[in-house]
Amino acid sequence: MDNRPLAGLVVLEFSQFMAGPTAGLRLADLGARVIKIERPGSGEGGRQIAIKNIFVDDSSLVFHTINRNKESYAADLKNVEDLEAIRKLIAKADVITHNFRPGVMEKIGLDYANVRTLNPKIIYATVTGYGQEGPWAKKPGQDLLVQSMSGLTWLSGSDGDNPVPFGLAVIDMYCATHLTQGILAALLKRSRTQQAVLVEVSLLESALDMQFEVLTTYFNDGRQLPQRAKTRGGGHAYLSAPYGVYKTRNGFLALAMGDLSKIASSIGLEGAHYMDRGTWFADRDRIMQELGATFVGKDTDEWIVTLQAEGIWCAPVSDYREFLDGQGFAESNMLQEIKLQDGTSLHTPRSTYQIDGTYLYATKPAPKVGQDNEQIAKDFLKD
Repeated sequence: MDNRPLAGLVVLEFSQFMAGPTAGLRLADLGARVIKIERPGSGEGGRQIAIKNIFVDDSSLVFHTINRNKESYAADLKNVEDLEAIRKLIAKADVITHNFRPGVMEKIGLDYANVRTLNPKIIYATVTGYGQEGPWAKKPGQDLLVQSMSGLTWLSGSDGDNPVPFGLAVIDMYCATHLTQGILAALLKRSRTQQAVLVEVSLLESALDMQFEVLTTYFNDGRQLPQRAKTRGGGHAYLSAPYGVYKTRNGFLALAMGDLSKIASSIGLEGAHYMDRGTWFADRDRIMQELGATFVGKDTDEWIVTLQAEGIWCAPVSDYREFLDGQGFAESNMLQEIKLQDGTSLHTPRSTYQIDGTYLYATKPAPKVGQDNEQIAKDFLKD
């Protein structure tokens, strides 16, 4: 634990569901003491949001993946005594995070202006769906909705397909990264100024930042809409052939950016359209169809050998079982075992950080609602 750079930092997490708590997970893995402020009894709403309807130790499996390595303090924010205890915690904390809709924290007197009077050095970090003000401010901020509203769902799939959302809560996760970065930057600013810092991010802004390359293309290319490839497997709405996934005789092959003239030569294709880089864009669909008709004739491994011998960037397309049972995943050391309070174990990926040559594993499970009230009161609330 001595190796964790945020050791000694106290974070009060009023956040729930995905984006805010995922940022809290990153801070906890880096050594911060992250205390979830939860309603008594039911706890935060994320305890009941399940993937595949799997529940572990009274909470959803996804809650456990996001809230390991944290503590829980149960408090009714509508109760005068509980709210006073929260104010005392705030006075001794370093960071607050919340993702309530605009106006909620103001109603209970825990908005930035009021919290700053309780703790002039607080880092106050918020996640909203669409910002604090404006006509969208009170719209529900949810990952799929933001993917859909921001144009992101028109970048995947093929021409003629309906909109295709990511199979992950990708906006929540990306926004959590922004929130974490903002908090770390604010801590550096506070170290210089000794003053409170307000950090604000939104799901919509994160969705737009995620698309900065294609949005920049849109605004500087006559505002033409992205054109997905007519051939299934196209990996990008703007990149030229060969970028995409191709069916082989026994599976699939991924091709990244590459010299098409070299690729064509190595797999036995000819034609002037393989020699002109401009054609790689203009005739993308035709070229991808020709590549596809060729790749389907041999097994993936055969093509990998052929292409890699020419220095062409390619890879097999693996499912979870193929990849997670293989050498690459084993050598990543990404898997860790969490010992749950009911005596069972949970396997989940570790933190991505490696500090001074050491991986940051964490075996502490997600807390039960209010399980740390007594210890937290002893540490922070005793006069």
